[in-house]
Amino acid sequence: MRGLRGQNLSDSMFAQDNVELRLVEVDESSEFLPLVYDPASISSYWGKRPRAVATRIIQLLSVAGGFLSRLAWDVINKKVKENEVSRAIELREIVTSLGPAYIKLGQALSIRPDILSPAAMTELQKLCDKVPSFPDDIAMAFIEEELGQPWQNIYSELSSSPIAAASLGQVYKGRLKENGDLVAVKVQRPFVLETVTVDLFIIRNLGLVLRKFPQISVDVIGLVDEWAARFFEELDYVNEGENGILFAEMMRKDLPQVVVPKTYRKYTSRKVLTTGWVEGEKLSQSTESDVGELVNVGVICYLKQLLDTGFFHADPHPGNMIRTLEGKLAILDFGLVTKLTDDQKYGMIEAIAHLIHRDYGAIVKDFVKLGFIPEGVNLDPILPVLAKVFDQALEGGGAKNINFQELASDLAQITFDYPFRIPPYFALIIRAIGVLEGIALVGNSDFAIVDEAYPYIAQRLLTDESPRLRNALRYTIYGKSGVFDAERFIDVMQAFENFITAAKSGGGEDLNGDMAELGILQSQTEYLLPGFQSGASEPKRPIQTRAALAFLLSDKGNFFRDFLLDEIVKGIDAVTREQLVRILSILGIQNGPPIFSMVPAFGRIKPTAFLPTITEEDEVILNNVQKVVEFLAAGSSISRPSNQQGLNVTQVVQELLPVLPGISTKVLPEVLSRLSSRVLARIIRDSFL
Repeated sequence: MRGLRGQNLSDSMFAQDNVELRLVEVDESSEFLPLVYDPASISSYWGKRPRAVATRIIQLLSVAGGFLSRLAWDVINKKVKENEVSRAIELREIVTSLGPAYIKLGQALSIRPDILSPAAMTELQKLCDKVPSFPDDIAMAFIEEELGQPWQNIYSELSSSPIAAASLGQVYKGRLKENGDLVAVKVQRPFVLETVTVDLFIIRNLGLVLRKFPQISVDVIGLVDEWAARFFEELDYVNEGENGILFAEMMRKDLPQVVVPKTYRKYTSRKVLTTGWVEGEKLSQSTESDVGELVNVGVICYLKQLLDTGFFHADPHPGNMIRTLEGKLAILDFGLVTKLTDDQKYGMIEAIAHLIHRDYGAIVKDFVKLGFIPEGVNLDPILPVLAKVFDQALEGGGAKNINFQELASDLAQITFDYPFRIPPYFALIIRAIGVLEGIALVGNSDFAIVDEAYPYIAQRLLTDESPRLRNALRYTIYGKSGVFDAERFIDVMQAFENFITAAKSGGGEDLNGDMAELGILQSQTEYLLPGFQSGASEPKRPIQTRAALAFLLSDKGNFFRDFLLDEIVKGIDAVTREQLVRILSILGIQNGPPIFSMVPAFGRIKPTAFLPTITEEDEVILNNVQKVVEFLAAGSSISRPSNQQGLNVTQVVQELLPVLPGISTKVLPEVLSRLSSRVLARIIRDSFL
């Protein structure tokens, strides 16, 4: 699935010299064409203009006639699969000349592994959206028509030629007259709406013909309608500008190191977009030392969109990700976005939790919720196939080491044999993640997107208060058995700390980003206990409490803290009974129960219930508590050096003083309450057995 990793994407800002774009120029008004996708209105408009449609068909056939005849021959001879790669190469070479609809449709197909094979997808990934620019005088006239005044009244300067040109429009660099701000001015190509709608009209009618051939399984009309609705949104620059404003607001608090160009609403219309100019270089081409950190910021940014805000920037090609001069990550072009529902966001996290425990039966049900498998389908035949795919994916060391692109490829293969499909929204996700991975692999050949994503997922599990994610977090730690897994607890905490480190990248710590501050323990005023010296002779050092401990003591950590408190209470109970057993042994009472069994019972109460005993479960609990405590202490300045036999108690207490108020108010009362309840419940239970 190398094609999905963005290695085939062109960074060029203009088309190759031999590319010629063919558009439909009409003399009559197009005001009756819909501004949102409406197949009926499009059919009504172009159905009354057969001459224009015939002209476009002749135009298309002159470019693609040979390709279409060879494709028809493949269909008749049932050689579509055999020749799909060569046909994809042909299509890629001619489609740029056919206009925006075919360019965008080709790009959409290039991320649909449920429709095309990986080899064919790789060829279409090479499809470039860069085309020749249109005349500058037409662009200037468009600005005047759209904004209601000559461009000289708005911009004090405007580049004499575009700095980039694509199938839908071209971009000029300018400066606003009113405040001197540098801006990017995007102007839509003329006759785009006419060309796109007539092409959709032709393709949909072709789809009606293809429905008569049962050997063609692809629903062309359904595919086109699904894609066109989103494509029409790209034609509305007002919508694109508003998307950028919303995206910036969603990132401002958590990730201030992510920059989105300002939208100037006053100078934006449906066909002209004015945004702030971003100075910098493409992240994929930058040689600065902080590129790796910015890639991590990009991973967090896209995971936040995917699993938190649900507002997903679905076109993250290399040209849309910029390293600014200040070392921040700028994201451009919000024409193509997709919106995820809560069910989709939470469903993906639940599927990951189930994957960690290899609960494939639950994963299959997750896939139904996420739209991979239709409702009502018999899941029994699919379960062993998915289990095999995931077992292979997990062989390399668990969920964190999964190769996402290979997994996506394996899942795509299932679509050809089973009622399993890649939902359109997930195809966009694959594309976005693949581009990020492709950029990262240039500088770090060991980069693995799932490994980098796991810290964010851990953070979401730890901080989201929705009931579904609370249950997913509990399942992650306890699994199907319901038994506390200390190693899994530590694994989640370590991933959380890795997330904090990544969130501080790219200036997140200096900018006081909310995500970067999740692992900061808010210290209080100095405390001195009676009997402890202040240590004034030693230089003061900052308190070093690891992020995991700080989070556990914070308000956001209360749900996860409960898991640990349960084990601590069990551990204290077990330790107390263990010490009592030792005391009885010192007193010569080696076998207490037979001796106490001679004491008469008081009704149904048995005195032997008050005797301390240690079980195998207690030993497991003690081992779990020891692992977690050692982990939490490992990152502080009070952890014991290897050559020191014991801890300096004065130092321990003195350094923990800022933490003690949190422990005393949040932890100790809960521990004592739970401990007393546990001991009483055990005594009552054992007394009546």
